[in-house]
Amino acid sequence: MSAPTASERTYLALGDSYTIGEGVPEADRWGVLLAELLREHGVSVATPSTIARTGWTTSELSQAVTEANLQQKYDMVSLLIGVNNQYRGQPVERFRVEFEQLLNTAIAIANQEAEHVLVLSIPDWGITPFAAGRDRARIAAEIDAFNQEAQAACHRAGITFILITPLTRAHGSDKEFLAADGLHYARKMHLEWARLALPAALEILR
Repeated sequence: MSAPTASERTYLALGDSYTIGEGVPEADRWGVLLAELLREHGVSVATPSTIARTGWTTSELSQAVTEANLQQKYDMVSLLIGVNNQYRGQPVERFRVEFEQLLNTAIAIANQEAEHVLVLSIPDWGITPFAAGRDRARIAAEIDAFNQEAQAACHRAGITFILITPLTRAHGSDKEFLAADGLHYARKMHLEWARLALPAALEILR
């Protein structure tokens, strides 16, 4: 990845499979698409840096950020995390503590500017074909509980919270929105997420 020029704004995307774009090319990740949309709106932004991996929980992402030993501050930081906490059956109370720690980390990376951090809600994977035969109502209720904690934490910290869960419920069984594995999402969904995040990103980077 090339280093940003002096005039380019910098962006760090933190997360799990949804941020790394499991099942799609790097160019189709929502963060990369968001950077493209920003450029279309006249914002000079570097290719996003990414710390994300399929399967990560809040604690694993937090450890990875620590190990990355970042030496620079970023103009914008995004966070999309928590689905694997829910999938592994971890208690929402543990998620609350670890998520708040991640928010504090993200704020520090954004040069202590909470308004330069944006968070996306957890998608509802229970709608996808992968979840066939599972208790979809229970999955939805748990996703809602995790998202309520995340939204409340963002509100307390003064961080923008972007709700993408309804999109995943509306199109989670639609093949054109899904990657080949029937669990993760295709470019079409990633682009919708990027469009939802764009107004907040423009506010941050303009």
